[in-house]
Amino acid sequence: MIQYVQRKNIDIDKYDACIQNASNSRIYALSCYLDIVANHWDALILNDYEAVMPLPWKSKYFIKYIYPPCWTQQLGVFSLHKITPNLVQNFIKAIPRKFLKTTIQFNSECIIETQIKNNYILALNRDYSFLKTGYNKNRKRILSKINTTNNVTIFNDSLDNFTSFFNQIDHNFSIQQKEKNKLFKLIKKLIDLNKGQIISVKIDKKTEATVFITLHKNRITNLVPMATKKGKKRNLPTILIDYIIQYHQNTNMILDFEGSMIPGVAQFYKSFGSELEQYFLYSKKIT
Repeated sequence: MIQYVQRKNIDIDKYDACIQNASNSRIYALSCYLDIVANHWDALILNDYEAVMPLPWKSKYFIKYIYPPCWTQQLGVFSLHKITPNLVQNFIKAIPRKFLKTTIQFNSECIIETQIKNNYILALNRDYSFLKTGYNKNRKRILSKINTTNNVTIFNDSLDNFTSFFNQIDHNFSIQQKEKNKLFKLIKKLIDLNKGQIISVKIDKKTEATVFITLHKNRITNLVPMATKKGKKRNLPTILIDYIIQYHQNTNMILDFEGSMIPGVAQFYKSFGSELEQYFLYSKKIT
């Protein structure tokens, strides 16, 4: 039986164990992650935590609605057993009607007939020399050119530097200050748990690009990549991704590029030899 359980009544140890041991585990669904990024969240739980579906929600003008918080690409159903379309539909039917609007981005194993969104992933279980053969000609050319310069430095960076960099550069998205604060709090939490890392690139001793990646089970997520105009012009995002691929070669890790539906960004991620992974946007209003 699927039950709706409020956050305060969830057995967090059992909930997190389900997320951790699910074949489709995603870091976004862990309680420590949702406690930071979601305004509120409860969960639907099957039997004794055999499967769970977190429900992040907000309230506006006394109207409650389920929404995808910032920094959570794929939520939905997580199960200790095989996920079937029927199981997903049963969870959807169990969403309480008090939520007058529901928007959920279901993970790639929750196959439902709804809007499809694109993500790209790359398995890192081969030598770097082999993985690099999957790069397109332009990516190889850029790396060859960059490798001939001596003023480029890659290093593990601090949260203070990341925060300063984030606040200084132009973004292709708008974000409220409270969401920025959630991001910085999230990064600190994940770094403290050894589930996150900030990697930056300097040119002539000045940081021009950085990325915050998450590390959860066998998945590396390209959560927050950033670069200055100079960094983009000098192709520093290419260096960062190539560095991650080199560092994690010959492991069971998967590099999750976390996007994208934007053609130019999608083309960039595809240029590393990545594969398409589709996930699903579900939306419903109760009138």
